Order: sequence, then C-alpha cells, then structure tokens
Amino acid sequence: MTLADWFEKGMTPQAYIDAMSVNKEQLQSIYERFQVNDEEEAQFKQLKSKKLRAIVLTEDWCGDAMVNVPILLKIAEKADIDVRMLLRDQNLELMDQYLTNGTARAIPIFIFIDEAGNEQAVWGPRAPEVQLLVDEGRSKLPPKDASNYADKQKELYAAFNRRFTTDEQLWTNIYNSIMEKLK
Repeated sequence: MTLADWFEKGMTPQAYIDAMSVNKEQLQSIYERFQVNDEEEAQFKQLKSKKLRAIVLTEDWCGDAMVNVPILLKIAEKADIDVRMLLRDQNLELMDQYLTNGTARAIPIFIFIDEAGNEQAVWGPRAPEVQLLVDEGRSKLPPKDASNYADKQKELYAAFNRRFTTDEQLWTNIYNSIMEKLK
C-alpha cells in the first residue's frame, strides 16, 4: 500500500476522538486550552501552499498521543492539513516502517505527505524536551526485577499524565518541535 492508500484508510480525527475510551477527556481538554500563536501567520501560509496531509499512528491509551495529537490538530487547522488517524496495533505493516530507533513501536508518529502521496516529513513520538523528561524519570526507576518496579512505574506514568495535561510550556515545546519539522 502507498502512503496515499494508508491516508485513505484512516479515520477522521473526530471519528478517532468519538471512539476513544482512554484519555479522551484529557486530549479534549488540551485541545480546548492550547492556542496556536497567530503571529506565525506567514509560516502557516507557507504550510498551506504545500497542501500537506497527515497520517497519525496512535492509540487512545498512549499518554504521548494524548498530548501531541491535540497540538497537531491545532496546527492542522491553521495550515489546512487534512489529518487521518490509524490505530497502531491494527496497522503494524505501516508502523513497522516508522520504528523509533529501529526497534520500538513508539507512538504517536505523524507522517506528512504531499498531494501525490510522497512523504515530506515524519515527526514523533516526542519533542526533544519531552524525551529528556521521560528519560530522566525512567532513570530514577528501580531495576525491572525489583519488587516495587511496577508500582514505581505506574506512579511515574501518572506523574507524566498530570504534567502532560497541565504544563503549557511543554505544549509549546511540542508545538515548536512539530513546526520545526514542517519547515
């Protein structure tokens, strides 16, 4: 299948959000509160001229998707980027072409294509600042074979979730990272 075929296979963002059973309220809350900088109108005009489309590999349980997807949707609105969502676990053939570090099925992955279906840019799964935060948090976890590892990991992910839903500077970092990739 071509990237254009994958795009056509995808669901609209609204269909994806409507079907969500995890992180739906948080994603919608970030979407409602995040504001795109109107001072970047020239950059959005340039993006519009590229006539891009975006394929998003995601899952509703993913905290990174919860924070990144609404920011992408705001960019897409400003830049007239048509977006389609594909669930990672149902589309491994495509996912496996976009592995993080060649091994991880980390999401979300945003694949930007032109009108002809040619790949123009790929972003994900995290902005560099978010990756540093995650790496730092994970470095403080006990060894995986420790009896308290699962509890500490659960606490860490809950802390990430709280930060992802409240830290507007983190949102700005994500926005800037996506916009930089689209230049």
